[in-house]
Amino acid sequence: MRSGLVEGMSSTVGTVVTDEMVARLGGQKIHPVLATAQMIEWMEWAGRSLILPYLEDGEDAVGYAVDIVHLAPTLVGESFTATATFQALEGNRILARVVAENSRGVIGQGQFTQVLVPKAALTERLAKLRASHS
Repeated sequence: MRSGLVEGMSSTVGTVVTDEMVARLGGQKIHPVLATAQMIEWMEWAGRSLILPYLEDGEDAVGYAVDIVHLAPTLVGESFTATATFQALEGNRILARVVAENSRGVIGQGQFTQVLVPKAALTERLAKLRASHS
């Protein structure tokens, strides 16, 4: 990992909730509000955006752990942002605090952990996985 990523640095991404982003299970709509899984996807994207400029050419990062609480709804048509704030690098684990907010305040928060991996090892592992499922 390149130097320069320091505690407190953050990255924010945002979007508008669409009907495709509402809570569904088994393909059936449950609630007409932002799904927890969709909120977490945007939190992960904020975390990925945070570290992308610091990845070396031969390395990548994969999601490892997500510890999130979904606190409030966001309706279709409303915008929200997700912000990841760098907390620490512990060995090959990158820890970030994540917060999602809409115009009324915090809708979700928690921690997202990514693991640094060599790109070659990741590519090799995925190739083996594909081969075992063919």
